[in-house]
Amino acid sequence: MHAIRLWLLMVLPFALWGTAMTAMAPLLDSGGPWIVSGLRLLPAGAALLLWVVATGRQIWIDGRDLAWFLVFTLVDACLFQGLLAFGLAGTGAGLGSVLIDSQPLIVALLARLLFADSINPIGWLGLGLGLVGILCLGVPAELLSHWWLLADPPVASQMLQPGEGWMLLAALAMAAGTVLIRFASRHSDPVTVTAWHMLFGSVPLMLFWFLEPGDRTLGWSVIDWSRMLYASLFGSALAYGLFFWFAKRRDLTTFSSLGFLTPVFALATGGWLLGERLDSLQWAGVLLVLISVVFVSQRRRIWEPVADVSK
Repeated sequence: MHAIRLWLLMVLPFALWGTAMTAMAPLLDSGGPWIVSGLRLLPAGAALLLWVVATGRQIWIDGRDLAWFLVFTLVDACLFQGLLAFGLAGTGAGLGSVLIDSQPLIVALLARLLFADSINPIGWLGLGLGLVGILCLGVPAELLSHWWLLADPPVASQMLQPGEGWMLLAALAMAAGTVLIRFASRHSDPVTVTAWHMLFGSVPLMLFWFLEPGDRTLGWSVIDWSRMLYASLFGSALAYGLFFWFAKRRDLTTFSSLGFLTPVFALATGGWLLGERLDSLQWAGVLLVLISVVFVSQRRRIWEPVADVSK
């Protein structure tokens, strides 16, 4: 029972992100990327810090972690959130979500390089299946039916939407942030580090919005503010608090591979709220993602008997 509860908590951040991006997307046209990303972080950081105080956790960041904390804040809060908002505003054909959800592969490479995380052939196979799965989930069937270099110009041009580059950079920033939390919280509570990095990270984002020319009146409805509140408190405070807590303590490759589930939750939400239905290609993508998560998380248990037989 404890193991099931632990896995549900590990999956929860990715479920919240899958719905938070859906909530944020309509706000970008009226508000713009800077204010949306800033308002996502500021209340989230404040709420998470209040929780830290209420639970009696260490509220201050250890002085020995400050240098890494600043790097972590710059990369994960400022760069990642800003790039994500710009990517959501300019992405097309669902490819943007594929790019951002490819970050488990980047995390696996970084974890292998920096922490010597073991990734056997079963693990690499699982990461590859996850990448193929999110391609099936996010890329239109008409695009997948062509080899990219042989596609008709109108089809190939879908690969070059302005937001795709921002999303790829956001995936790199998120992967780097997933690794940096281990350095930024060596002597500090990872939840406290997460709270302060949201608060400090929101400042330049809000400043860029304030300095941006044009009308800064948002004119959002109650529903719009509800979307923003959900993206902040649930899609940021709760999701990132859990995410970085687990990233500090769990196997990075295994935990980050759960990120392949994010588009699955996004599509499930669309089906529940909007009545959308998955086509056969998307169902294949869901199956591949689920197999991927099993392969990566159980890679040692699956591979060791195979390796023993081959000796």
